[in-house]
Amino acid sequence: MRRRAKAPSSPLPQRDGIDAVRVRLPEDPEGVWATVGDHLRDRYGAAIGVARVGEMLRGGRFVAVEGPVDGSEPYTVGRHLWFHRDFPAETPVPFGIGVVHRDERIVVVDKPHFLATMPRGRHVTETAMARLRRELGEPRLQPAHRLDRLTAGLVLFVVREEDRGAYQTLFRDRAVRKAYEAVAPYGPGVGLPVTVRSRIEKERGVMAAREVPGEPNAESRIELVERRGGLGRYRLVPVTGRTHQLRVHMNALGLPILHDPVYPVVREDGSEDFSRPLQLLARTLEFTDPLTGAELRFESRLALSGLA
Repeated sequence: MRRRAKAPSSPLPQRDGIDAVRVRLPEDPEGVWATVGDHLRDRYGAAIGVARVGEMLRGGRFVAVEGPVDGSEPYTVGRHLWFHRDFPAETPVPFGIGVVHRDERIVVVDKPHFLATMPRGRHVTETAMARLRRELGEPRLQPAHRLDRLTAGLVLFVVREEDRGAYQTLFRDRAVRKAYEAVAPYGPGVGLPVTVRSRIEKERGVMAAREVPGEPNAESRIELVERRGGLGRYRLVPVTGRTHQLRVHMNALGLPILHDPVYPVVREDGSEDFSRPLQLLARTLEFTDPLTGAELRFESRLALSGLA
């Protein structure tokens, strides 16, 4: 099989820590695109509007290796273009990112509550990845895994692109030992410690995941660390990594995590209440470094406010 040639490097610098989008002009068997502009209007018109595509072309927003294109150029299969999307308006997350460890290969940080790990949907520049690229001057920084936006705590980032696969494989193969901390109601009738196993499914576009009958695909170990009045501090150890797994399992025990906006009841979407963060923290990460063989352990420096 003939291998496709490697794409050229982007002529556009990052914008606010975000890479430009690369476009490769595809095969056109029906010959409907006489010009580059014809294709771009077809490709992006439904998402951002045909008029907006035209404005971006006139403004030099679409760029080839040799410079800006205005859309009148003849359509050429395989040509590469780049452009920066219009970023959505975002509410700044008023919490900083703490660097727990940094070397030439990895950066381990304490991600605050409300900050997404990486760009997705309406969260683009207000993400840990974009912020760290700007603040640390590491334009190629990428996360090795994802931590839910509402959860705080440890996230591992990789400095060099060529190393990313090795660290991602650790998480894929469950070779990283993770422990979380949560504040939730104290349940005198709940027998702890307990290992919860269930089948969790999450539908695209639906806020809450749910437990359904069937072969378990999610497993969590839950322990009570301390009790203060009607609240408890819990240690949560996920064996698997399903979306919202710990939140679903705590709720299933009748111990919904404090300030959870989804479990047991989905709250109406509205402005963020930064004074009431979800009381869930990724406390520790432990693994064998795939490149050096060193045994590494990191602990979050953050503290949950629910029992303060």
